[in-house]
Amino acid sequence: MLGYYNYTVVLTYLGMLSAFAGITYVMNGNIHTALICLMFAGLFDMFDGKVASTKKSRTDREKKFGIQIDSLSDLISFGALPAIMLYALCEGRTAGTCVAGLYLLCALIRLAFFNVDEEERQSKTQEARKFYLGLPVTTSALILPTFMQIGTRFALPLDVVATITLLAMSIAFVTPFQLKKPGNAGKAVMTVFGITLLCVMFMGGN
Repeated sequence: MLGYYNYTVVLTYLGMLSAFAGITYVMNGNIHTALICLMFAGLFDMFDGKVASTKKSRTDREKKFGIQIDSLSDLISFGALPAIMLYALCEGRTAGTCVAGLYLLCALIRLAFFNVDEEERQSKTQEARKFYLGLPVTTSALILPTFMQIGTRFALPLDVVATITLLAMSIAFVTPFQLKKPGNAGKAVMTVFGITLLCVMFMGGN
């Protein structure tokens, strides 16, 4: 079969399937569960690179495939899913639809730029990346659920909350500011925060 199916890409595939599940929940009017699926996709994405790096015998072709499949998965998980959520929340209204389209476009541009930049970087050095340029699209797995939960807690209109959040993220995706890549401690903090938020959301119900 075409493609690769070893353990180095399993988490990437699971993340994409989580996002697909989230899209189906949006289509059935269940935004709450779709947000949980988004967070699970983010959890899988956080560790897929770490898992892949444990396989020291990866060929150049496998490494390039890993970069491409990760970005394609990210486009579905952290680009399409949040955009579809916003469209559903705004019920197709023009402003929300435009922001959703802008968000998806900026996510696409950022991921394509990252692919080119990462391939060039890996051709020059084997060191791990230390900084990102702009906001990684994967941050939507924590940022959007956090602000949606705040909106729910304070009875704010969720369509407005999602519109403002995704508009700000769209700009941050393509703005070339330098952001330090989180180390093990940073990932641990994000994981604890994410799990705590997931527990709150599970207890909150639909």
